[in-house]
Amino acid sequence: MANGKKEEEDSNKAEKQEEKKESSGTNELDEVKDRLLRLAAEFDNYKKRTAKEIDGAKGIGKAELIRSLLPMLDEFELAFLALNGSEDKNSIKGMELVFSNALGTLKSSGLREIEAKGRYDPYKHEIILTKESSEPEGTIIEVVRKGYAFNDILLRPSAVIVSKGNVSKKEKNGE
Repeated sequence: MANGKKEEEDSNKAEKQEEKKESSGTNELDEVKDRLLRLAAEFDNYKKRTAKEIDGAKGIGKAELIRSLLPMLDEFELAFLALNGSEDKNSIKGMELVFSNALGTLKSSGLREIEAKGRYDPYKHEIILTKESSEPEGTIIEVVRKGYAFNDILLRPSAVIVSKGNVSKKEKNGE
């Protein structure tokens, strides 16, 4: 009988060890699944972050290219001023077509002119001169050079002339 009891205890111990091994294997399997899911999520986040960084670098590259083309736009505008009143209408028309195509292409890529009316904004405008005028202080009187932005990147601030404030009473009275 003692042998029968001992065999039964040994068999119970063996069953318990088997159960431990099975539950240990299940725990290990769950841990591996969890690690695999985390790794997959990390990889997905890595792909998204890398794609975002690549898009940002492309945007900066485009902005630099467009910035290098801004003097060309300025020179076209100066040429139009110089040709104003010229007899050669065909040349003017041809230049206007080239200019409008170039500007249209740049605008479709994200270029936009900076608004330079109203109040001076230090983030968008560069003061090159202040003058007394009848306008309130800080009001933009004249735009000397257009400013441009590419998407959210400031390429060049507008160069402006800003009012110092109201003209003195002496100047108003002609003294």
